[in-house]
This record gives sequence, structure tokens and C-alpha cells, in this order.
Amino acid sequence: MGESDVRSFPAGDQMTAPDFTWEHYAPSESLGSMSMTLTDILAIGKPVVLNFWAGLCPPCRREMPEFQEAYEEFKDRVILFGVDVGPFVNLGSTEDAVNLMSELGITYPLGTTFNNKILIEYRILGMPATVFITPRGTVVRTWNGVLDKNGLLDLVVELEEASAAGQ
Repeated sequence: MGESDVRSFPAGDQMTAPDFTWEHYAPSESLGSMSMTLTDILAIGKPVVLNFWAGLCPPCRREMPEFQEAYEEFKDRVILFGVDVGPFVNLGSTEDAVNLMSELGITYPLGTTFNNKILIEYRILGMPATVFITPRGTVVRTWNGVLDKNGLLDLVVELEEASAAGQ
């Protein structure tokens, strides 16, 4: 799945995903508007994979091409988008993030937020981190650390099952 299952934390308390505003770095076919809230994204009605990353984060760089491959497989069923938090964790600027996105040829939606409390609100322990959210806004799992394509796909199936169960 990635480096270790010990970095995977199910949301035992059924945490509701905190809302925030997200700004795209480039136009996105799947999400449209250049500025959206998580509430807007959840209103689309699909499960959400929210990835926290940074432009100068070596593990993020390693993970992103595999996320791109997985995105191509599930983009019709699940919304994947990345939030650059590099400026909050001293791992790069917006320019570093845009350069990495371009260098790696990433086409899934990437952007940033100006909410500097987002890492605390989402209980993020390291970089990268991925949060799996049902369309109702329930956090099913948070994964701190690198995920490979197969691990991501397995967790997307878990997310889809939780979403179908009405969580």
C-alpha cells in the first residue's frame, strides 16, 4: 500500500470533513470553477480523495505520478484533488508547486488554500497525507505518508463501499 499501514488512521469518531476554500492552480475539467469550497465539491455527489502535498516535498513528488495513474482509472467515480500546503509547512511556495505540477504532467485538480489551520483541522501528521471523504462529508480514513497506485485504489474501493453504505 505504501510505506506502512501504521500511518493509516480510520476515523473512529466519524469526523466530519472541515469546510475550506480551495483555489485551482489550473482550470479543471472535472471541477470547473477556479475557487470552490469543499461543500461545493461534495455537492457534486461523489466520494472525495483529498491529498495534502507540497512543491518541495520529496515524498509528495514520488507519490504524484502514481496518483495521476490512479486518477485516470477512477476519475468518473471519485473526485481526487490536491491541496498544496507547502507555504504552511516550509516546503515550498505556490511557484514551486505549480512548477512541480507542470514538470510531472499532473492533470488531476491541484490548488491551494489560504486557511493556515487546515492541517490541524484535518489532523494531518506528515506529508503527504490523503483523506478519504464520503459525499455526506464523513472522513472514512486519513493516510499519513506515501501511497502507491495500488494502495490508493484499494482505499478508493473502501471509500466507495462506505459511501454506498450511507456514511
